Amino acid sequence: MTHVFVTASGTDIGKTFVSVLLVRQLLAKGLRVAALKPVLSGLEGMAWPETDSGRLLAALGEEITAEAVDQITPWRFDPPLSPDMAAARAGKNIDVQELIDFCVTPKDKDFVLVEAAGGVLVPINESATMADWMMALNARVDLKVLLVVGSYLGTISHTLTALESLAARKLGPAGIIISTSEVNPVPVEETARVMARFAGDVPIVIVPRFNEAEGQSVTSDDIPDLTALVS
Repeated sequence: MTHVFVTASGTDIGKTFVSVLLVRQLLAKGLRVAALKPVLSGLEGMAWPETDSGRLLAALGEEITAEAVDQITPWRFDPPLSPDMAAARAGKNIDVQELIDFCVTPKDKDFVLVEAAGGVLVPINESATMADWMMALNARVDLKVLLVVGSYLGTISHTLTALESLAARKLGPAGIIISTSEVNPVPVEETARVMARFAGDVPIVIVPRFNEAEGQSVTSDDIPDLTALVS
């Protein structure tokens, strides 16, 4: 069983978009997949299908209900804040060991995808960050980390900072995925070439924006096979 941890260089970069795409591609290959979004904030006023958890359930082909969301996202908070702040406002604390125990719960799966909340160094409690969560999980399972980044102005610095943070903790990553931003100062391919100069042997994959309603799907020729990064 392989655990895939999807993290990012920041928030609202495209983690869920990439996670959904990877889940669908793995399922299309006949693999057994579990998808978890353990921590989620910013739920106030949102219907379940609109949430990251709801989108993951849809990708798995499961019914989107409050009970189903609870199974994959036990730490849920209304305020659109970092996990530590959101939990504090709810009078709760996110314990790293409890997170790890939850992430290793799925059995009889080929892949367990774990989608993070926010960027690599976002705090999850008073003393731990997402990186600490990844390190603790890496000590328990075969973990592959995917770093999702954007193509907006400033992304190169954000990407290299996140990459250094992961490398310093021996967390890879297994790949950098550029989830194309709405506004791109230069062609995305040029941004990828600059990142590659500093990324060593870490593969870089560009995921273009696409819309299934317009006929694009996970099997479209212009959608890269993300499963190659975690196989």
